[in-house]
Amino acid sequence: MKLQFIATYWGSESLPPETFLQWILNNGYNGVEVFLPDSDSFCTELLSLVAEEKKRNPSFQLILQHISHPQNEDMKSFRKRDAASLKQLLSYHPDFINAHTGKDYFSFEDNCRIIESFLELQQQTGIRILHETHRGRFSFHAPALLRYLDMFPELELTGDFSHFCTVSESMLADQEAILQRIIPHVGHIHARVGFEQGPQVNNPFAPEWQLHLSQFVNWWQQIVSQNKLRNKDVLTITPEFGPVPYMPVEPFTQKELANQWQLNVLMKEYLQIHLNL
Repeated sequence: MKLQFIATYWGSESLPPETFLQWILNNGYNGVEVFLPDSDSFCTELLSLVAEEKKRNPSFQLILQHISHPQNEDMKSFRKRDAASLKQLLSYHPDFINAHTGKDYFSFEDNCRIIESFLELQQQTGIRILHETHRGRFSFHAPALLRYLDMFPELELTGDFSHFCTVSESMLADQEAILQRIIPHVGHIHARVGFEQGPQVNNPFAPEWQLHLSQFVNWWQQIVSQNKLRNKDVLTITPEFGPVPYMPVEPFTQKELANQWQLNVLMKEYLQIHLNL
């Protein structure tokens, strides 16, 4: 099995696609994960550049993010808007989609209807749709997620355990048995180190965060090992330290405490050394 490291476009929205793509290639990434803006010209340029890169490097990955921003609407309106957005992304033929699925305050039954519709689209198109473990979504809380995995054992997840830590205000020491049921479902990793009070530490390589970094790497290693046991050819990892407001800042000056892109490159290089295949 191979590990492929993917660059997030989050935080680089000021860069045109060509500049961003050249930057990630120069830094040793093998794909891009992007939430497409509402711009036809951007989408056309990015998809064209990715298609050209795939001709040179067929293993280059395009991961599109499906995120429905909250609106004051009923379930019927949400599902209609949500499905239309997802179908548009599927029409671009990404390698897979990383979805922020449902909402934490929807009923179990309503979230299940959304998941069912996503699974139907996945079957129709043959394009994988992964569901990110994320605050505000059906997957916001590790114990609450188990009920959905029992209902949909085929569900594939994007693992971002920083959200679990924040929601539970812990490093999940008392939830290890629960994580062992979730980890086999993870087919894509968001490599960001969170802590008990937030989804992103200021710098995971600072000595005061060593225990947190070690815990997250341990979880990621378990995901790698599970994917290898399932004979997966490739596991994708997106180092995903984010910009402000995920990035902590100084008071008054609002100066960022670390460089987002430097952290992501350093995390990529760290995991290339420390994750065992």
